[in-house]
Amino acid sequence: MRAFGYVIMTMLGLLAWAGAAGAAEPSPNDPGPHLAIRLVAETTQPAAGSEVTLALDTTPQPGWHGYWENPGDAGFPAKLDWKLPAGATISPPRYPMPGTLLIAGLMNYVFETPYAPLVTLKIPAGLAMGTALPIKLHAQYLVCTREVCVPEQADLTLALTVGNGAIDPATRTRFDGWRRALPRPLGGAATFQASGGKLRIAIPYPASAPLDQGYFFPVTTGLVDYAAPQTVTRDGDRLVVETKAGGAGATGPLAGVLRVGAGQALAISATAGSVAASVASAATSPARGVWSATLIALAGALLGGLILNIMPCVFPILSLKALSLARGHLDERQARHEALAYTAGVVAVCLALGGAILGLRAGGSAVGWAFQLQDARVVIVLLLLTVALSLNLGGLFEIPTPGFVNSKGGAGGAFATGALAAFIATPCTGPFMGAALGAALVLPWPAALAVFAGLGIGLALPFLAIGFVPALRKRLPRPGAWMEHFRRWLSIPMWLTALALAWVLGRQTGVDGMTLGLCAALGLALMLWAAGRRQKRGLGFGTVTLVLLAGITIWGVAVMSRTHRPATATAQVEGAEAFSEARLAALRAQGRPVFAYFTADWCLTCKVNEKAAIETDATRAAFAQHKVAVLVGDWTNGDAALGRFIEAHNRAGVPLYLYYAPGAAEPQVLPQVLTPGMLAGLGG
Repeated sequence: MRAFGYVIMTMLGLLAWAGAAGAAEPSPNDPGPHLAIRLVAETTQPAAGSEVTLALDTTPQPGWHGYWENPGDAGFPAKLDWKLPAGATISPPRYPMPGTLLIAGLMNYVFETPYAPLVTLKIPAGLAMGTALPIKLHAQYLVCTREVCVPEQADLTLALTVGNGAIDPATRTRFDGWRRALPRPLGGAATFQASGGKLRIAIPYPASAPLDQGYFFPVTTGLVDYAAPQTVTRDGDRLVVETKAGGAGATGPLAGVLRVGAGQALAISATAGSVAASVASAATSPARGVWSATLIALAGALLGGLILNIMPCVFPILSLKALSLARGHLDERQARHEALAYTAGVVAVCLALGGAILGLRAGGSAVGWAFQLQDARVVIVLLLLTVALSLNLGGLFEIPTPGFVNSKGGAGGAFATGALAAFIATPCTGPFMGAALGAALVLPWPAALAVFAGLGIGLALPFLAIGFVPALRKRLPRPGAWMEHFRRWLSIPMWLTALALAWVLGRQTGVDGMTLGLCAALGLALMLWAAGRRQKRGLGFGTVTLVLLAGITIWGVAVMSRTHRPATATAQVEGAEAFSEARLAALRAQGRPVFAYFTADWCLTCKVNEKAAIETDATRAAFAQHKVAVLVGDWTNGDAALGRFIEAHNRAGVPLYLYYAPGAAEPQVLPQVLTPGMLAGLGG
């Protein structure tokens, strides 16, 4: 049927091209090409021995369509004939998810809007800087309307030069958008069974994950009747696709793409086996699936936000706000207003950060939670802010009204306190948060924002409860002189936060950058000391002081914009290597067990896990005994490739811990809180 359809459609296309009467609009006689293709490189100066991504930026004319790698019942895929420099190699094209087009009982897998297959070009090692790398491509393809088809061809060239591999930010953003359109790898092994003319595919898929318009696009030919209807049903933590089997024998493996939502798909590879029929349930409703996923992610976000309150940067602020209510100077109405204002400030910041993440990801950037800390300019602002708060808690000066952490009350100060607490808490990712925020990135945007709001509510929950439950306020210690001493003690965890931020700044910008940041902090401290002296004499904070503080902050941001970012080092684990997908594939091909973890210097949970579990003698000995290879992905400065890999494992940020057992199809995702015993058992 496929060959017959191709012959008929091609003959019709050639007759129309020759000027046969009755051709419908759009006409094949319109100026071509009907499928415009540009060959684009992510960098025109790739480094020797590196890989560079090339895109076939393809735009169909209105009314025309191109074909997927498996065109379906009719048509044929593009044939690519490359001419490469000596020693260079190129991968097969990776296609985005296609659409379906059913004409006269023939199912076609097509692209009717712009799309970009991607290929990976491997540059030979040892080439000198400036070496020319001419790339030529002769492409033959079929382009069709709903009535006629026309064979076309294109000769494309690309001039590359061996260089430093620098990528223009605008080009990177564009390629990130094309990569996001590619199907993500499935996190589990699928199975298929063909018998009695029926094909059944079992695909691991969490019951809580959303599913909308599920459909299986086969890459492997001959095993699936393309035009036959498909049913996709949930059965616990798996999906079962049922359809009519193709005419070829049911041998494996069966490769394909599973559509799980608008523009979202998973790459599937299924082996032959036994697949039980699914038990259909109300969960097959896409709307119910989204609601279920949203509720589970929301619960995880609430718990994760609640845990953030014990972090050293949040606890002092929460404690002071709680003790301000313990003073008893507020009535029930005022206490509730302060609690609501604090909550509003926390939720507003979480929603703003969540909206920024969703917007940047929609534009093709591979960003996740705490993405702003990948920028040294944000880190210097946070450093100066925590130094100021530390000095305030230590009693050096009082922040002018509305106060951030003082005890004078007021909804404005409470709102600012909540916003501050949420902003400072963003480097942290604890238990429940990783999975919840990862799920948010695949939910519809209103549901995703609800999850980010849930994180804020969880963070604000303790103060909200104290404000609304008088019995809790009565259990707080009675006010007295001890509160001033307690405030001084609270400056210690805030100083620890400032030290951690200074260390992060040093990791991002080197010793010179950290020194300049500490100079800015010293200047800030001197200005605040002068302001505190004025306040003790009964004078105001001082306009000149405020101007100078703003100037110091602006200077610090400007300096960080020009600092050099040094290469980051791997963790102190015997034989650890920097993570790359190529190195991971090589180790797995050798049959080695692999522990891959993804971290960042600004991630407190990551650093605790590394010191308490990963970088211990027991873990080193266990890994050496079982020959476990260790790969470290450092996301401190926001590496886009790592961001895409983290996203493919349904995480919004770090930490992420993966264990690849020898021969296993997919990795085991470890918890976000590790123990030495958990790691010692790997590979055994």
